[in-house]
Amino acid sequence: MAWSLDSDRPIYAQLVERIQMQIVSGGYPPGGRLPSVRELAAEAAVNPNTMQKAFAELERSGLIVTQRTNGRTVTEDEELIKSIRRKLAKEHILFFFSKMKELGFTEEEVYQLVKKGCEGEESYE
Repeated sequence: MAWSLDSDRPIYAQLVERIQMQIVSGGYPPGGRLPSVRELAAEAAVNPNTMQKAFAELERSGLIVTQRTNGRTVTEDEELIKSIRRKLAKEHILFFFSKMKELGFTEEEVYQLVKKGCEGEESYE
């Protein structure tokens, strides 16, 4: 099944984000082997050159490593993975708060909504 990609943003950047997410969430464990460029390109329904560009970006960031005899693997540097995970979480939180402020919520109202959501309350009123 093709990955859901947005035509308003560069495809390779979305591929980088998606693979990053799979790495930081444990979908691809530290030291684990990644599928080949062709396999992932077919799965995402994108050109292999676009997937290659995404892999090059992930390699520059240090998240993946190319080994001549073993293909591409996820870094074994768990601190790097945790650091990127925290960075992504911070970006999502800032985006969330920005959108909530656009909706007219105060910080206190947002905190209360989040608290209710974490406690499993059905009502967000």
